[in-house]
Amino acid sequence: MATTRRSYQGWLPTVFDDFFDNDWSRRANAMTPAINVLESPTGYEVEVAAPGLTKDDFNIHIDEDNNLVIAMEKKSENHTQNREARYLRREFNYTKFHQTLILPEDVDHEGIEARVADGVLTVVLPKLTPEKKEKAMQHIEVK
Repeated sequence: MATTRRSYQGWLPTVFDDFFDNDWSRRANAMTPAINVLESPTGYEVEVAAPGLTKDDFNIHIDEDNNLVIAMEKKSENHTQNREARYLRREFNYTKFHQTLILPEDVDHEGIEARVADGVLTVVLPKLTPEKKEKAMQHIEVK
C-alpha cells in the first residue's frame, strides 16, 4: 500500500511534512479537557481537568437558556531573550476552552459554587430542596 506525503515544494518528502502539517496543527491547538459529571442525592458535580490553571483563568455562568457555561482562557508569555534560537513551531502559549452543559431542572442556581484545586476545576450544583421546589412551582389562580 502506497502512502502519500505532503511536501512544501512538492518534490522532496521529509520527515517534517507530517510534523508541520497544518491539519495536525489545528487539532493540536484545540484544547478539550476531560470532564466528569457526578450525581448524588443532594446535587451534581462537574469536574474539569485544569492542570496549571488558576481561578482567574475561568469564567463560569448560567446563560439565558439555563445552561452552565464554563469558559477558560490562558495566555502564557515567555520572555526568553535567547537571540541565537528561534521557534519553528510554538503551540503552548495560548489555550482557550468553552463548554456548555444543559442543567437539569432541579438545580438550585443560588447555591452553585466553583473551586480549583490540584489541577481540577470542580463546579458544585446543589439540587433544590423540597421546600424550594414547591416555592418554584407557582400556582396561578384562574379568575
